[in-house]
Amino acid sequence: MNARKLSDGQFAWLLMIPGLALFLAIIAYPLVAALVTGFFEQSLVRPGRAFVGLANFADVLGGDFWPVLRNTLVFTIGATLIPFVVGYALTLALNSGIRGSGFLRGLFLFPWVIPGVVVSFLWLWIFNANYGVLNGVLMQAGFIETTVSWLGQPVTAMIAVIVTKTWASFPWMMVMLLAGLQTMPKELHEAASVDGAGAVRRFRSVTLPHMKGIAGIVLLLEFIWNFQHFDTIYVLTGGGPAGSTKTFAVAVYDTAFKGFDLGHATALGGLWMLLLLVLVAFYLRRETKESS
Repeated sequence: MNARKLSDGQFAWLLMIPGLALFLAIIAYPLVAALVTGFFEQSLVRPGRAFVGLANFADVLGGDFWPVLRNTLVFTIGATLIPFVVGYALTLALNSGIRGSGFLRGLFLFPWVIPGVVVSFLWLWIFNANYGVLNGVLMQAGFIETTVSWLGQPVTAMIAVIVTKTWASFPWMMVMLLAGLQTMPKELHEAASVDGAGAVRRFRSVTLPHMKGIAGIVLLLEFIWNFQHFDTIYVLTGGGPAGSTKTFAVAVYDTAFKGFDLGHATALGGLWMLLLLVLVAFYLRRETKESS
């Protein structure tokens, strides 16, 4: 068929067919097949499966779903807000014109370019109870007398994974915030200075309103990414101790590949996906408002 005889709409669909075929084969079909598995009792090591309806979802909701949700939210909120504060502070410092700001900007990007698993093993060594750097430094400084098992206690384990994720993600936030800050006209600060506004007043009245949009996008994107984060938690704690750092990503992995229970793993993953869809819908709605 000659492309000249096709309407614009038909020709557009013709161009989309390869991409749609890949989408259906790689994303849509596996996703639907996985969601369907949530309605069956199915093992990873035994053939066959039996339809159980909503029983898997009921078991998940009646089991450890709520503790896992709590852990996920604690990790997500902590690993979003803390690097945001660090990144924002560094953004303001680098934008102030201090000497060596270009070198420091490149230096601060270093944690961001390291693969997440490598970062996790680095901090696993730092937090090690027997030969970790953190215990050594604190003992030399006199803050502790005996070694602390940072990854072996529920509270300190969660703090450890949040600190690790903060170190890895604050550079991205810093870069995004710095880009937004450098688009602000200098005339606004100069006018505020002429009117007698001090540094704090200029920050509150000029900088914060200008950065509100980019800050909201950065926070929302980082929240979505942390809500599905896996490698840092799995390498450092594996979800322990006693499930205190087990998030949705770790729980789905453990249920499917350690418990060999595909039905319950898929049911948990389906509920997790619904929560993610709410966050994505909120992000898309915000983007639509920003662009309109």
